[in-house]
Amino acid sequence: MDELKIGNKVWQWGKRTYIMGILNVTPDSFSDGGRYFNLDSALRHAAKMAEEGADIIDVGGEATRPGFAVPISAEEEIKRVVPVIQRLSKEIDLPISVDTYKAKTAQLAVEAGAHMINDIWGLKKDPEMADTVAACKVPVCIMHNRTNTEYDNLMEDILSDLGESIELAIRAGIKNENIILDPGIGFGKTWAQNLIVMRNLDMLKKLGYPILLGASRKNFIGKTLGLEVNDRMEGTLAVTSIGIIKGADIVRVHDVLQNTRAAVMTDSIVR
Repeated sequence: MDELKIGNKVWQWGKRTYIMGILNVTPDSFSDGGRYFNLDSALRHAAKMAEEGADIIDVGGEATRPGFAVPISAEEEIKRVVPVIQRLSKEIDLPISVDTYKAKTAQLAVEAGAHMINDIWGLKKDPEMADTVAACKVPVCIMHNRTNTEYDNLMEDILSDLGESIELAIRAGIKNENIILDPGIGFGKTWAQNLIVMRNLDMLKKLGYPILLGASRKNFIGKTLGLEVNDRMEGTLAVTSIGIIKGADIVRVHDVLQNTRAAVMTDSIVR
């Protein structure tokens, strides 16, 4: 699994770190809720991220912050993301990912022009998701998630949970080369557990898949530094660099320009 084709782009694992720019078309996301809820503002922001170095745009229509976000229907999510994806696929020469755990949203997003599915529940929330991804024949990011923070052995349990998701994927017919793993920073984990996962991120490599790290501006950074969400740039950049050193292949971020620079610098040292 040395490379992966996403849309018309070929990603070569190990050569450099790839940057996933976050585009939340939601009124209530923890960091930028409401800022890009309007179609034109969403498109402008995507174009800006493309100019700043993004390799892929991740479009999300439902805020998923644990303990705070209000779930929405697939119909509402589709109404938010599909028009944006349709326009992006025509106007920006970058692959598009859809951030959803709902099979119906995933299918319609791919039909609208998305090239990848990013599932925060690791194919476990919607029983139709694995089959839908397989039928769409696109890459999928499988994230680790739990409804609680109780573990017997944190890292071994995460590996086991991800292993279950991988089995679901393979059984449904998703190709090995189309699987990407995400440790799920900020989901089903305490502040201390998030730090432990970051410290041991390289353990995920034993599963044999590329790693996506989504830690941008998250609460464990804010709690560590005592900072509100929009003051977490330096903390995020530190996490990005440590993540790359520990084996991350993709970083999912809000601040594309700054994280691209951090990634290029870190890559120049460690790759």
